Amino acid sequence: MQTIREPSVSGSFYPGNPGVLKRDIEAYINNADIEPIKGDIKGIISPHAGYMYSGHVAAYGFKAVSKSAYDTVIVIAPSHRVYIQGASLMDRGGYRTPLGIVEIDEETAGAILKKDMIITNDMEPHRREHSLEVQIPFLQIALGSFRLIPIIMGGSDIEVCETLSSIIYDAIKDMKKRFLIVGSTDLSHYYPYKDAVKMDGVAVRHIDNFDTQGLIKDLRIGRYEACGAGPMITTMMLSRMLGADSSRVLKYANSGDVTGDKSGVVGYVSGVFYKSHLEG
Repeated sequence: MQTIREPSVSGSFYPGNPGVLKRDIEAYINNADIEPIKGDIKGIISPHAGYMYSGHVAAYGFKAVSKSAYDTVIVIAPSHRVYIQGASLMDRGGYRTPLGIVEIDEETAGAILKKDMIITNDMEPHRREHSLEVQIPFLQIALGSFRLIPIIMGGSDIEVCETLSSIIYDAIKDMKKRFLIVGSTDLSHYYPYKDAVKMDGVAVRHIDNFDTQGLIKDLRIGRYEACGAGPMITTMMLSRMLGADSSRVLKYANSGDVTGDKSGVVGYVSGVFYKSHLEG
């Protein structure tokens, strides 16, 4: 009997009807206006709110990879409901969305799990977690065919980020597969609009500059907030290990830009990390 992780937020965070869902995602992607990335994208940062709030921001990163092919996508997302010490990887079966089932890359999952006890194959944190689930329909539309490595992190301890990125890299570095890393995060929560833009701007600048150490330093002293700081930092570290040498923030916005209510907003960012193609 195959292990299938059933949708948890279908019909609330995004449409449960497959036709409507496909139409909405395609519209978000078509409306995302980006300059072509001259390079090989290794990782993206993507928000995880309901599509009506952050779908238009998420679309930028997925549009950037939509003309590329990847064998396996490693999605790293924060845990909102279950306490995790380290990280949890669902290592078999698949994730179902209204658009179909995405199968787990069991070979790669097994290789990662052999590396370190910091990551376990516990299914429980995945059952009701939205931050990973909402990335998958976008990936299904943008990429079509791929296999999945779903990882949920607990917290943003920097040692965990360093260890997790290292063990994933050690597991995949010699595989004859193309990997994409997706880090799931939202930024500040429920600050007034101007305060949120200022705070989020700290993280946005570090992402745009590919400055992982700056991102870590300013997280520690509270200059910005991100519910997925751990996945964001791990994605940056792992992207660099995979050869990325450049980055670009494609879009920043917050919920106040959508709803018009600027009294307390949630921030969203979409960015990419890529290996630049030198022209000459």
